Amino acid sequence: MNLHQFRFVREAVRQNYNLTEAAKALYTSQPGVSKAIIELEEELGVDIFTRHGKRIRSLTEPGRRILTSVEKILQEVESLKRVGKDYAAQDQGNFTIATTHTQARYALPRVIGEFTKRYPKVRLSIQQGNPAQIADMVLHDQADIAIATEGISSDKNLVSLPGYQWQHTIVTPPDHPLLDKKHVSLEDLMEYPIVTYDANFAGRTKIDKAFELRHLQPDIVLEAIDADVIKTYVEIGLGIGIVAGVAYDAERDRGLRGIPAGHLFGTNVTHLAVKQGAYLRSFVYTFIELFSPTLNRKLVEQALSGDYEAYEL
Repeated sequence: MNLHQFRFVREAVRQNYNLTEAAKALYTSQPGVSKAIIELEEELGVDIFTRHGKRIRSLTEPGRRILTSVEKILQEVESLKRVGKDYAAQDQGNFTIATTHTQARYALPRVIGEFTKRYPKVRLSIQQGNPAQIADMVLHDQADIAIATEGISSDKNLVSLPGYQWQHTIVTPPDHPLLDKKHVSLEDLMEYPIVTYDANFAGRTKIDKAFELRHLQPDIVLEAIDADVIKTYVEIGLGIGIVAGVAYDAERDRGLRGIPAGHLFGTNVTHLAVKQGAYLRSFVYTFIELFSPTLNRKLVEQALSGDYEAYEL
């Protein structure tokens, strides 16, 4: 057996059992992939896939266990490669961050500005998506780290680290009646159309839960993944907005006013996540420390080793 066979098995599953697509993804031929998988099955003495004619359809029971081992082996191989690269060049390499628009637009610029000063030879890439997409990027080795508020902290295949806490802010036009109230309530918000995040972004679950607990059904007229879009539609009078606190700046957003809403929707935590068992290069630890000063290399290494009590905010 060899690593090529392992990669073919893993990619076949990733491509929904389509060997043609698996071959394209690995820049090889479909017959070669099929032959290599059959040879591996013969060597192991079990079928990895169920078949209908010449087409594979799904994993067999032993195939599922084999896939688990294959993924661990290939992950270790990738870690070995990274160890070599890290020791060969401590201050250079490729570093990919998968994150949401809000983090990329508002939370990361300061961190990345400082990071690039320290590591000018590191080629940095930011890939944006929803939480499920960015988690998938890390799991499939398309990104080194994921940053989001929703979703990634519950994935058992990721080690999730708390980055920073934040609260929502209600944004309104400068002359809005809500600005005259000393204490804005959920009932007050019910009087106006609301523009806020899509269900998968930026603490939206906390917003929904707050209204649900009071048996209220807000008039959400527009959902977006982008705080800039939300603020734009508030400015044209579509309704009031609910955005992440980091997305509102009184100096920058002069056409709007902000009302802190932590008392209504609670506190959210933005997490950083890496793949279980991943080898992190030195500059990744530096990036994590810049993003969240409460985290240091020792705490991150403890988390990676399974000591989950070591990194609570």
